[in-house]
Amino acid sequence: MDKKTKKIKISDFIIGGNYPLVLIAGPCVIESEKLTFEIAEKLKEITVKLNIPLIFKSSYDKANRSSIKSFRGLGLRRGLEVLKKIKKELQVPLLADVHQVMEVNPVARVVDILQIPAFLCRQTDLVLAVGSTGKPINIKKGQFLSPQEMKNIIEKVESTGNKQILLTERGSCFGYNNLVVDFRSLPILRSFGYPVIFDATHSLQLPGAGGEISGGERKFIEYLSRAAIATGIDGIFLEVHPRPERALSDRMTVLKLDRLFDLLMLLKSIDQLVKKNITRSVNDEMS
Repeated sequence: MDKKTKKIKISDFIIGGNYPLVLIAGPCVIESEKLTFEIAEKLKEITVKLNIPLIFKSSYDKANRSSIKSFRGLGLRRGLEVLKKIKKELQVPLLADVHQVMEVNPVARVVDILQIPAFLCRQTDLVLAVGSTGKPINIKKGQFLSPQEMKNIIEKVESTGNKQILLTERGSCFGYNNLVVDFRSLPILRSFGYPVIFDATHSLQLPGAGGEISGGERKFIEYLSRAAIATGIDGIFLEVHPRPERALSDRMTVLKLDRLFDLLMLLKSIDQLVKKNITRSVNDEMS
């Protein structure tokens, strides 16, 4: 499985194969330019210290909020301006999600990776439009899909000639207002030949449990993250915020920023141990 996994080049690092853990992180939504820069600067500081490749993520618009009253972001034009400044000033690659075909081209001109949100992963026109940009794509597995069904979505992207694909697990519906993670999903997804990311924060959502907002169980982020990295996957996706209780989106699941360094140190050590053992196993098979 590991020998066949594609390697996706992002900026000056590689995701996939037996390369080290990559972090995709940032606030759920761009609340303001000042706060977004504050978070991005801290993320870069932490990842440089730990020598972990960083992809900064945030959303210019959250089109799938629970309530009409919910904060959605700064919008396409202003949001992309903020992301463009972060990329230029901090020299970090960017990821942002797209919700409509009309957004794809302007977003592709700014970011390094386009993301298909979980709720939209079966929207064929959107998937084809994103694939046609030739940019790397992160496809979030819908909460309503089995991992095996992701093969159909991969084939949609591949039909555009694009084979720069990341697959992200973010939990599965388990009754009303609850998600669970079946960790068998991670090696199943990776068997399709593409790098796999685990979204530790969205996997802990309790969708709609707060009535007009989603609930969540932030206290389990470390446990799920450790379990996911132990399977030998390629990256971890974490939404972070310096003051989670004041976050305007997903406040119940975002990781407090000052807890990130210790968590990443632990995840890096697990990643190194697992991939060292994978390398040994492959070498044994070849000898």
